Amino acid sequence: MERPELSIAVLRDPDETVLKLAGEIDMLTAARLSSVVNEVLADAPVRIVLDMTGVTFCDSQGLGTIVVLTKKASHTQSVLMLTNVGEFLLRVLDITGLRSALTVR
Repeated sequence: MERPELSIAVLRDPDETVLKLAGEIDMLTAARLSSVVNEVLADAPVRIVLDMTGVTFCDSQGLGTIVVLTKKASHTQSVLMLTNVGEFLLRVLDITGLRSALTVR
C-alpha cells in the first residue's frame, strides 16, 4: 500500500497565513500538519486559513488534529478557519457535530 502524502504550501500576508493543503490528512500525516500550524502560530497571525481544496481524505485523526489546532490558535488570539471544504468532509463535520466547533467559510 502506498504511503499517503500531504503537501502544505504556506502563503503569508500581514493579516493571515494560508496553508494550501493537498493530499490526505490521516494518522500518518496529521503530525506534519500540526507541526506546520504550530510554526505559523509562533508568528501570531490574526488568521490561519486551511485551504482544503486539494484534500482528498481526512480520517478521525485528521479531524481531531484540526480541532486541537483550532483550540491552540484560539489560545494565541488567532483564528483558524477552513475554506474550500468538499461536500463529503462537510457532511462528516455535520454528522460528528464538529462543524459548529470549527470556523468554515
